[in-house]
Amino acid sequence: MEYAAAEAYLLGTINETVSPRMPYRLERMIALMAALGNPQDTYPTVHVGGTSGKGSTSTMIAAALQTSGKRVGLHTKPHLRSMTERARVDGVAVSEARFAELLEEMMPAIERVAAAHGRPTYYETLLALAFVHFARERVDAAVIEVGLGGRLDGTNVIVPQVAAITSIGYDHMDVLGDTLEAIASEKAGIAKPGVPLVCAIDDDGARAVVAAEAARVGARFVQVRDAVRIGEVRAPRDRQAFTLETARGRYAISTAMLGAFQRRNAATAVAALEALPDALRPTIADVERAFASLTVPGRMEVHPGAPSVVFDIAHNAEKAAHLVASLRESFGERRMTFVVSIGESKDAREILRAFGALASAFVFTRFETAGRHAIEPERLASIARELGASGAVARDPREALAIARREAADDEIVVVTGSTFIVAELRAAWPIAV
Repeated sequence: MEYAAAEAYLLGTINETVSPRMPYRLERMIALMAALGNPQDTYPTVHVGGTSGKGSTSTMIAAALQTSGKRVGLHTKPHLRSMTERARVDGVAVSEARFAELLEEMMPAIERVAAAHGRPTYYETLLALAFVHFARERVDAAVIEVGLGGRLDGTNVIVPQVAAITSIGYDHMDVLGDTLEAIASEKAGIAKPGVPLVCAIDDDGARAVVAAEAARVGARFVQVRDAVRIGEVRAPRDRQAFTLETARGRYAISTAMLGAFQRRNAATAVAALEALPDALRPTIADVERAFASLTVPGRMEVHPGAPSVVFDIAHNAEKAAHLVASLRESFGERRMTFVVSIGESKDAREILRAFGALASAFVFTRFETAGRHAIEPERLASIARELGASGAVARDPREALAIARREAADDEIVVVTGSTFIVAELRAAWPIAV
């Protein structure tokens, strides 16, 4: 099988519609992994869920483990450029040739499972491929980001060394519920007996739901705000420096990952790392070195220039609010133009309301990708007007970015944000001539 054929097969399986009311949601994933020999059980794992921050936190944990000398698998979702990014070992995505080989090897198992349970979805197949890849590469550990929710997510076939929940917000409410407590209940489903559960949730009610589930299953509950104290922040514009103090000691962190939200992600990562068994736990120096060189593409990713350009995925209201806070902290009151496209399943009004607290101007655009649809930019402009803002419309994303850069002064900021797909498309095409 060639990579193009593997990619085409997977794109034809896109079907991630799930419901917490659907019984045995994990039945097919459990069957698929059993048919593949349960490779996910052959190495230690860390399981990371949450509405926002789980990708960055997972990447931080993986980087620290790698810096300590471990061979580390990392599965995160979504990818920016290629589906191969969902199976990385020591930061390197599986090659296209190897990806195709693995999928071809998996096809007999996939066909057997399909006959009994229906064809595995795009997400399930990519996740299973990552589990197989990590086993073949003999990783010392793997960090696995939850895809959606937790209780019924395909990743919940693992029994990790530690689990973490980064945050709770209103996203995927059609699947997870329409209150923070209901959403928290779904995410708390990753709790396992005897496995520490690290929790960074701010909302008291949602956190209580997670704590109760941890107690019910017999998981030691670690509250990040009690376990890790974030110290004074310095020089937040291009890098930020801060300390993290725990019962173990003091971490002096310097990182290019900007904003208060990334400080909280760092604290969550440290709490999870400290909950690992001795044989896996990195030293404080390992963590400091890992974070010093770490960047997460598409997360407060700053490209200095005239004007500077920031790429940040903010596809729900919580992420949008965190982006605004990070931009304000990093760039003060500098004028900002937002280039925005939002997926049709998202709450565009609340996302734009958050952006409106800081945006000086908008350019609305759209993306095109298999199986996903954008809200038309004219509709986004109409919503913005209802909120008291206005903006230009450019249906071509490159044109939208070019307009924003042309109209921004040299000392201003252009922010490419909203859907993963618009950030991925424009980041891949960067730099774009005005």
